[in-house]
Amino acid sequence: MDVTLYTRQDCHLCHQAEQDLQALQDVIPHSIKVIDVDSDPKLAHEYGFEVPVVVCGPYTLRAPFDKQALEITLRSASQRQQQIEDLEAGIRSGSIVVPIHWTASDKINYWLSRHWLTIFNLFILLYGGLPFMAPVLMKAGLDSPAGLIYKVYSAACHQFAFRSFFLFGEQPYYPRAAANMTGLLTYGQASGYDESDLWTARSFIGNTQMGYKVALCERDVAIYGGILLFGIVFGAFRKNFPRLPWYAWLIIGVAPIGLDGFSQLFSQPPFNLIPYRESIPLLRTMTGFLFGFTTAWFGYLPAEDGMRETREYMETKLARLKQQQSMQQIN
Repeated sequence: MDVTLYTRQDCHLCHQAEQDLQALQDVIPHSIKVIDVDSDPKLAHEYGFEVPVVVCGPYTLRAPFDKQALEITLRSASQRQQQIEDLEAGIRSGSIVVPIHWTASDKINYWLSRHWLTIFNLFILLYGGLPFMAPVLMKAGLDSPAGLIYKVYSAACHQFAFRSFFLFGEQPYYPRAAANMTGLLTYGQASGYDESDLWTARSFIGNTQMGYKVALCERDVAIYGGILLFGIVFGAFRKNFPRLPWYAWLIIGVAPIGLDGFSQLFSQPPFNLIPYRESIPLLRTMTGFLFGFTTAWFGYLPAEDGMRETREYMETKLARLKQQQSMQQIN
């Protein structure tokens, strides 16, 4: 039985507690681990004013206490440990049967642990795919349901027309003139609106000539596309998939989107902190995709670890339940 004694230097009660523990070793066998609380600020904060403190299994004995209280605590911990060992031995031998119940919550947890990735992928497919239905509905003349999609997604995205993909029009996108993309009509040229009017660019959906914008901007489309692609790849190779270190996620996923996004933000009104720049659709798409793909890579593997533990626990419980049912049928 392991006993931990928290002490500190020049503590008479601590020395006495250690001597009492040593004297009780022959009566109640145990090993003693002495820890100076001043070696760790967290321990000093937790136990500093209460030393000596004895921790044995679930029992904690704080100063002041005498040898008799210490012996009672050790005996209680020893008896509890022996009871647990006897119970585990009985369960292993079959002499003790602990009733096992497979509840509705067990079924749900087991199902989720097995299918969580499919659920995530379907959610991302739905959430990232629904914005493409808005221009499809507009093209079909169903303005009201299309408008509902634009309105719902406007809470999560700026939806600037000059930073969005368009369907059913002359071009897949209409960038600002400041993006310096040759061979393309700019947003101002195609729409006739002032490119600095952000509110109009946000509310402008499109027309029959330009087409209709997707309800998420180019970068957001790429983010969710990256998450979905990783989810599909991970689903196929999850057993042998390597982990992505946090620093790789920061360098590959976070840094590019941060540099592109913030340099654009701080170069334009109302900040004007650096020379003006407008990112191009390809760069927004690439940085968004890298962020989405690496974020899913960084987060899905720990999620899989947790789900695997749940899955293994539930499978063990299910196997014990089947064994219990078989024994009951035999009896």
